[in-house]
Amino acid sequence: MDTNARRKAAAILTGSAPTCSGARATAAALAALAALASITCAGTAQGHQADQPDHREFDAALDVPYRASAGAPRTITMHLSYPDQGRRHRAWWRLTLQTSNGAPLRSWHGSATLGAQPRTITLRWDGRPAGAAAGPANASDAHYRLRLHAVAGGTVIDQAWPVAAGNAPILPLPPFHPMRAHAEHATGAAAPPPASPATVAAPAADAPPYTVYYGNLHSQTNHSDGGGDLAHCTGAQDPQSAALGPADAYAYAQAHGLDFLMTSEHNHMYDGSDGTNANADPQQATALYRRGLQEASDYNGSHPGFLAIYGQEWGVIANGGHLNIFNSPELLGWERNGSGQLLADTETARSDYAALYSLMRSHGWLGQFNHPAPGQFKAGGVPLGYTPDGDEVMVLCEVMNSSAFSRSTDESESHRSNYEAVCDQLLEAGYHLAFSSDQDNHCANWGASYSNRSAILLPNDTALDSAGLLAALRARRVFATMDKQAQILFTANGHLMGERFANCGPLALSVRYAGGPGRSAAELAIIEGVPGRNGTVSELAHTADTTITPAPGEHFYYARLTQDDGKLLWSAPVWVSQQAAQLSCAALK
Repeated sequence: MDTNARRKAAAILTGSAPTCSGARATAAALAALAALASITCAGTAQGHQADQPDHREFDAALDVPYRASAGAPRTITMHLSYPDQGRRHRAWWRLTLQTSNGAPLRSWHGSATLGAQPRTITLRWDGRPAGAAAGPANASDAHYRLRLHAVAGGTVIDQAWPVAAGNAPILPLPPFHPMRAHAEHATGAAAPPPASPATVAAPAADAPPYTVYYGNLHSQTNHSDGGGDLAHCTGAQDPQSAALGPADAYAYAQAHGLDFLMTSEHNHMYDGSDGTNANADPQQATALYRRGLQEASDYNGSHPGFLAIYGQEWGVIANGGHLNIFNSPELLGWERNGSGQLLADTETARSDYAALYSLMRSHGWLGQFNHPAPGQFKAGGVPLGYTPDGDEVMVLCEVMNSSAFSRSTDESESHRSNYEAVCDQLLEAGYHLAFSSDQDNHCANWGASYSNRSAILLPNDTALDSAGLLAALRARRVFATMDKQAQILFTANGHLMGERFANCGPLALSVRYAGGPGRSAAELAIIEGVPGRNGTVSELAHTADTTITPAPGEHFYYARLTQDDGKLLWSAPVWVSQQAAQLSCAALK
């Protein structure tokens, strides 16, 4: 058995990877099972992975009602897919009910064969943390997390969602005057028509001096594999085949109340192919990218108050990872036509992330890690590998997505993915990242599939334009939310989330929250980690205000808040360099 198979077998034996039914299998049987995790029913996955186009990868998502009556059962739904041209793949999954600090309480596991069509697996949970033999119904009144760990074709998916059992209490928080926001978000009123200027709600006198803008930083149009008509869209479109382009996307997003939208087109599809088009004209490919930039500029010129952003989603998922580049005037790529001509403005080697980060830094381009997975974004051969150049240019990590192929237009999409665990790994590796929450729309419902948004903070009376957006991204003045009307603000000794600073002595951490109409906070966690440690984060506190004295060295902290409807908000982190010597303390005063 090869090394990879042995590693997977060890993961199963230690409980860190899922097993099929029959938990008391022998070590030899488990090792064989692990070996099968990288084999399809029609041959090895690695045999065709090298040229595997995007959106044919394994995907898993978990949907579970956040609340139910005390002791009442609820339905847990898992969505599994592997749309690999009908090839069959075996997937293994494990669900674990955990306490808020990660201690396991119950678990379920199984397997499924995936082919051309996605699979939906449903389980009934009795609502109790330790099974039907638990005590009185109100004995389970608490907040928990349900973790999904799934494996197929060598891909690992690990995500967790909050659940409340019984009459879990609402969390009291200090009063907070929300920041100024676009009127639609502040009042729930209908969005202005596309051509009208934006309006903002007046802030309270003691509100923080920022205006919050809500939008979507990840979507596609017919410049790559998006823009599919809602009546027929079931997945990624054939590149450049759909009817709707960037201008259509911006108008749709603005009409549905978004303040900004990025159309992030796959950089390797400008030849009109999901593979490589040997007959492609490089001038046509680069001209299409420039046309997209011009369409965004033209839209902004005629629609004040809305920000249209055009850029590229660089990379491939198999043996790579997708990232957005927000502000490159050049199309980057690695493909060549049959005559050897580069189908891009600037050549970038496929999956060479260290070189890409260096190129981005030399030009001042900024990026976002899209739907990150544990084995992606290798630098120096290390998955999620840190480089100083990467730390300079990568400013966001996509912590949550709704389904890329949703056709919902009423924000009802239930297929959602959570990437917080991988974002934590990137933070622990040393990256300075804020969180974003996007929709990766491929169908023509830009920003309407769910209520999640990326929110940026601009100083009051600062225009919402490209310069303002990039300044906010560089400062990491961003939060991620599943509720388009909610706000979260996190500070440390008065320093705003996103900042880096040296500290001596006590550190006062504060979380402030404002929900939409009728919403309140149910859970709160302040997360602590160490940049460069490459370890695991921990939950430091569960109150809105806490004061600690960190150990000397580097630390980061961020807040994750769960609303009473189960929707999550993530603040940006703060990064603290805790000083030890009294001389250093005196220098800070």
